Amino acid sequence: MIERHIILEDIDPVVFYGVGNGHLQIIKSLYPKLRIVARDNVIRVLGDEEEMAAFEENVEKIRRHVLKFNNINDEDILDIVKGKQTKADSVKGVIVYNISGKPIKCKSENQQQLVDAYEKNDMIFATGPAGTGKTYLSIALAVRALKEKTIRKIILSRPAVEAGEKLGFLPGDMKDKIDPYLQPLYDALEDMLPAVKLQDMMEKNIIQIAPLAFMRGRTLSDAVVILDEAQNTTPAQIRMFLTRMGWNTKMIITGDMTQIDLPRGQKSGLTEALDILKDVEGIGFVKLGQKDIVRHKLVTRIVNAYDAHDKTQNEAHDKTQNLK
Repeated sequence: MIERHIILEDIDPVVFYGVGNGHLQIIKSLYPKLRIVARDNVIRVLGDEEEMAAFEENVEKIRRHVLKFNNINDEDILDIVKGKQTKADSVKGVIVYNISGKPIKCKSENQQQLVDAYEKNDMIFATGPAGTGKTYLSIALAVRALKEKTIRKIILSRPAVEAGEKLGFLPGDMKDKIDPYLQPLYDALEDMLPAVKLQDMMEKNIIQIAPLAFMRGRTLSDAVVILDEAQNTTPAQIRMFLTRMGWNTKMIITGDMTQIDLPRGQKSGLTEALDILKDVEGIGFVKLGQKDIVRHKLVTRIVNAYDAHDKTQNEAHDKTQNLK
């Protein structure tokens, strides 16, 4: 008789054990010769060495399934123990799974180009209108890399530029004032990682979310680094950010050139960077459009209406200039 302690790392034990320990009871029934006691994220097992080896192997497979899919059911457990492929494993083209176990996949050709560019390049610029999935897909790629342990941390940043509203009067400390700028990043992460796990990763600085100004002086290694809303950077800011890149790091820079909130007359750093870096080897460029919008169908119509309005305004301005 031997005793082993198995630690369920990187997952929520509640998902592994199931509602009312339902999953754990199934596992126990499959190994009647073992005495199995679970507490928090530790499983204590007592029994025959040969039976123990099979148990440990299958528990690790179940743990990896939960880590990958954020979910598991009774059928999955039986398939894993029998050495079969689960239904979820048979789905192709999945980047990562959300907290409900729903697959996050590319929904358009240009979104797939973003994923392909990520695989081939260490730096990617992804531009396009609201709702095209630039930020969401980028964070999904980062979460996948973290789960696969090809990186050690995720760093997400945004320039703190008000979209026509002043937030400085809000009560609270620096974090309280800055968080409204960064909320879209929190939203995406909360969709992909269980709340307890996300909180733990943020407390341990495995996932870091900070305004762009906080990047100065850092060297960012072993990470996926995402700069969101880059159209609101100045040339000096984006140059500073791009030169933070360290070893084993991928950078994704996203922006929407139709939503620049910089003061009038201030040039967008993203516009300048796209021009200066267009021929640099190792940098990928992906441009998404209206056909890539994955939000409510009205978002596409709104974007189209504003594009048509801008075109009319520009034509009228050009005509006025010519008359002068």
